[in-house]
Amino acid sequence: MKSDNNIPTVPLSRFFKHSLEILKNPLPFHHQNFEEQGDVFRLKIGLKNSVVFVRDAAFAQYVLQKNQKNYTKSKIQTVDLVKYVGTGLLTAEGEHWKKQRKLIQPAFHKKQLANLLDSIKGAIVSEYNKIAPNEVIDIFPILNDLAFQAVVKSLFSSAANQEDINRLQYITEAAQKMLVKELRQPYLGWWFNVSGEIKKHVDLTGEAREILKRIVNERRTSKVKENDLLDMLLDARYEDGNPMEEEQLIDEILILFTAGHETTSNALTFITQLLALHPEWQERILVERNTILSESDDLMDLVTKSKVCQQVIEEGMRLYPPVYFIDRVNKEADAFNGLDFEAGCNLLFSVYEMHRHPKLWDQPDEFLPERFNEGSRKFSSQYFPFGAGPRKCIGNNFAMFEMIIAVSELVSNYKMIPDFESIDITPLITLKPKNALLKFEARS
Repeated sequence: MKSDNNIPTVPLSRFFKHSLEILKNPLPFHHQNFEEQGDVFRLKIGLKNSVVFVRDAAFAQYVLQKNQKNYTKSKIQTVDLVKYVGTGLLTAEGEHWKKQRKLIQPAFHKKQLANLLDSIKGAIVSEYNKIAPNEVIDIFPILNDLAFQAVVKSLFSSAANQEDINRLQYITEAAQKMLVKELRQPYLGWWFNVSGEIKKHVDLTGEAREILKRIVNERRTSKVKENDLLDMLLDARYEDGNPMEEEQLIDEILILFTAGHETTSNALTFITQLLALHPEWQERILVERNTILSESDDLMDLVTKSKVCQQVIEEGMRLYPPVYFIDRVNKEADAFNGLDFEAGCNLLFSVYEMHRHPKLWDQPDEFLPERFNEGSRKFSSQYFPFGAGPRKCIGNNFAMFEMIIAVSELVSNYKMIPDFESIDITPLITLKPKNALLKFEARS
């Protein structure tokens, strides 16, 4: 199959011409190319290298679900990220991934998550105590700490001390920043190696692994059951009856830190900004919360019955999906909708563009949570905040429950007032907020 003949191509010269603006924010450049070339185009990024960008939701569904066996994740996740987090669910492929997914999936069933809701709420309430009422603050650092603490408390209950938690958070975020440098500036790869920058961050990851091993071993020797995620992972057994080996367990925990906190903190920040711009939805969430709590104080009832809050969260993730690109590489040559793709083609599916495609959404750039009044399943063929298919994020229910509690608690305690003109973004590995400046007025 020949692909250069029928896939619109953006030349290397244009890539170089816009390289500085791409480094800062590639989304406007990609959007212009989509508008000019169509929903699929090839971008030359070297003499021999190219990437195919896609905002065709039907093609995404084909790759992620219908023909997913012919597609694998790209080197970014299967090699570049592995050196910092190991080979866990996010980075594993093939039979190893299937084996791990089957083993870990039960830990994220809704019934199991019910045991974690009190810990999640405790982490949320503790972080909200840092909010200074009636002062303009950047809410992202608070929500970032909140999301990390929620993962830690769900994993370890009270087993990890604050010094360890702070160090683990620092190392996790430092490794992510280093990976962004490597991906955005591949031409400096030689310098990152020669200067010792990569080794420094790999060594930091080694330090995190030692902290985690100590926490795990303390839990094993204590024989105390906390019914947290760590207990579930320690109790999990493969089909042959064996548990995870220690190194694999540490890989999975590092993946939970990496995938489970930054995406949630980003989403919560954008949602908070959207609520500040649309105060009527703050009040609707508050009325819903008070109605639910008047009938039950069960947190599981709150997270499963907060439909208005869920609509707001889903609309927030439509407009600002934390995972704004999904990468895949086809093992064998393939074709879709008249376009041919050679084997080994690097595909980047723009979730950001698909979530704002005018052919898929009415008023695509407007904040309209009511579009989700029948739930997100109505849009399953075009809405991918957690991915799709067999590799859909295993923690999607965990993240939704955490965000519902976080948004509900915030709205019940404060009125949010914007101190920004527009929502700004910083597209790194995930879609990050920028200058999320708000004022919080305490509710009486």
